[in-house]
Amino acid sequence: MDWARAERDLGCGLPSDYKRLVETYGDGVFDETVWLLVPDSAYDDCDLLARTAERAEILGRLWDAGEERPAHLLEEGARVLPWAHEEGTGAFLYWLVRPGQEPDAWTVLYNEGRGPLWEHHDTGCLAFLLSVLDGTARTEYFGCLPEGRTPSAHHFTTADEAFFRRIQS
Repeated sequence: MDWARAERDLGCGLPSDYKRLVETYGDGVFDETVWLLVPDSAYDDCDLLARTAERAEILGRLWDAGEERPAHLLEEGARVLPWAHEEGTGAFLYWLVRPGQEPDAWTVLYNEGRGPLWEHHDTGCLAFLLSVLDGTARTEYFGCLPEGRTPSAHHFTTADEAFFRRIQS
């Protein structure tokens, strides 16, 4: 992974826990639910740069049309940067990028995607993902995974495998 190029293209650094996650798994989906976005994915649905541009445009249009911004984004210079999305729901997981804050201090914002609801989680992306996968996440909106799964019950499907299966069906 060319992290320097990805960060240059995004105009900011990226959290170290995210980099470890990407280097370990690459693009794909956890438990057929949480799609991890990565720089330079062969698939636009998983490409961090493509989805960042797309989400900025979509959110900008919504906010320009009068949809209320989440309170965390009222700070001058604060923005969101997507790092994952939820299968079939339109929901996205974002980092809350605040001015002067280092990427390793970024927290997670969940947006339901097909509505104005946002939820803040005071943790980084890896800790949040793990809490979602093991059923301990305290969330009102993210609830597609069965509760109480054990680590051995989880599965990661690469984007290549997932998209190949879709073509075959």
